[in-house]
Amino acid sequence: MDVGFTDAISGYKQISLLGLSGPNVAFTRENIPDTRGLANIIGLTFTPGPWVESIQLSKGTGSVVNGYEGVAGQINVELHKPKEKNGIKLLLNAYQSTQGRTEANMVYNQILNSKWNTTLLAHVKSNWMNVDQNNDSFLDQPLGSTYLLGNRWMYYNPQGWEIQLGLKGVYMDLWGGESSYNRDQEVSTSSPWGFYNNTQRAEAWAKIGKIYTDKPYQSMGLQLNAFYHDQDARYGLNTYQGKQKSFYANYIFQSIIHSTEHTIKFGGSFQYDGFDEAFAGQNYARQEIVPGIFTEYAYHYLDKFSVVAGIRGDYNNIYGAFLTPRLHLRFAPEEKLVFRASIGRAQRTVNVFAEHIGFMASNRTFELPGNNHQLPFGLKPEVAWNMGVNMVKQFMLNYRDGSLSLDYYYTHFDNMVITDIEQYRIIRFYNLDGKSYAHSFQAQLDYEVMRKWDWRVAYRWYDVKATYEGKGLLQKPLLAAHRFFVNTAYETRNNWSFDLTANWTGAKRMPEHILNSGDPARSSYATPSFWIWNGQVSKSWEDERWKIYAGVENILGTMQHHLILGRQDPYAEGFDAGLVWGSAMGRNIYIGVNYQLK
Repeated sequence: MDVGFTDAISGYKQISLLGLSGPNVAFTRENIPDTRGLANIIGLTFTPGPWVESIQLSKGTGSVVNGYEGVAGQINVELHKPKEKNGIKLLLNAYQSTQGRTEANMVYNQILNSKWNTTLLAHVKSNWMNVDQNNDSFLDQPLGSTYLLGNRWMYYNPQGWEIQLGLKGVYMDLWGGESSYNRDQEVSTSSPWGFYNNTQRAEAWAKIGKIYTDKPYQSMGLQLNAFYHDQDARYGLNTYQGKQKSFYANYIFQSIIHSTEHTIKFGGSFQYDGFDEAFAGQNYARQEIVPGIFTEYAYHYLDKFSVVAGIRGDYNNIYGAFLTPRLHLRFAPEEKLVFRASIGRAQRTVNVFAEHIGFMASNRTFELPGNNHQLPFGLKPEVAWNMGVNMVKQFMLNYRDGSLSLDYYYTHFDNMVITDIEQYRIIRFYNLDGKSYAHSFQAQLDYEVMRKWDWRVAYRWYDVKATYEGKGLLQKPLLAAHRFFVNTAYETRNNWSFDLTANWTGAKRMPEHILNSGDPARSSYATPSFWIWNGQVSKSWEDERWKIYAGVENILGTMQHHLILGRQDPYAEGFDAGLVWGSAMGRNIYIGVNYQLK
């Protein structure tokens, strides 16, 4: 998984997996869809790290039980929960960086009785310091505050019923741009260029499940989720407003066929999304209603072989009916060697503005094929097939454990929404007319060279191409074909921990108009490669009740040269803060403290 900046102004980051952008990944919170729609990019910050107990990442298409999206994979986040043994009752975290980021987090778990428990989650963050490390007169990170509050209740009874209810609220208020920008100023071409974003979001969810005590192999569950998302943003003269109302329901029934080697799941889902967006004086409103049904069969033979085959049928009120078949295989010829393979289809609606919000930090014109009620933004949905294989081999060398993993995935798009930034001051969106594919290969080696001293080395290769109008098949811009990663971590007997990470990013293709601009600052067709080094030291006491950590992000202070094109005149045609290929943040030193009570 790769992480990069969307632009040089907002501080937003987005991930990519298998060479595909973040919206191609299904984000779930405890297997309920999380950052869908307008929150695809900015929603990554809505689940703070201290709230998280564990993260599961899977590449390729996932189970049909979880929906029809996510061609690149799934990232599922599990939050801290009350536990009878070794559970966290209270977690407090405070963080401060030299770039003016102050943060505090809290997780409070309480077991009330044998049936009820509750969790309270809180987060507050403030960016209060003007930081301009590359001296381009634009803030490297926006100013402002973010507040998050969550509450969950869980109920159990001896008859096998489990009920979970939760609420979550988000308030985010950010502003940035030129150092002299005042968010209360009158907006005009004679004023400093500025950015602001105000997002308010409310969410509620429920999970109701039952395990049949007389048939422990049989269960059923109902997942419910609803949220309201309201976003108001400005990038210079570009204004964007987006509202989304969503409701999700998913019913799952699981049982066996003759024996526990054969299991079957089936159920139905319902997804409603109501969007109301406005950008550049145009309104874009739509409602998507998608009911669906699914079934999934699984066969397990000891720990050696398993197959999971599923299919779902959905009906989209705009695009019509479609099928989503998926297949997963696992084979373990020996205890320490596992092979996996998968193939599946995925489909999604592209949210043009929310997914490309970084290009609003430019004077590019957004060109769409249409604005009608027949097709959102005049575009067909993205449809893709993903297939992949991976191998994990565990070994012992010099009495130390290690593992080698290899994986290869291929994604073929039947239809794709092309994001065309090849032309000067224009970003065009249109449906694919030709080929589009993505190859992804990764090799990773983990080894414990000494007791409590671990090393991880990984190499990743991408070949991602699409057919562009009038230009043919081109490599995806701003995506490195080669990446290299190395991490070493050491822990002492007296609870000191040391961690050092190095990321090497290879050259990336720049859009064609950069090469032809005649500007010496833009005269290279490909970006230079670069290293980013990060390090952290931590110390814990009293059975890890107290922990203090300090570290440095981007130790060498590596930043992209000419990060903002046309910065001298941000209201002129050539202004573009969206062509980010390197780090938009310089050296950042931080310190933090954790306190946890079990």
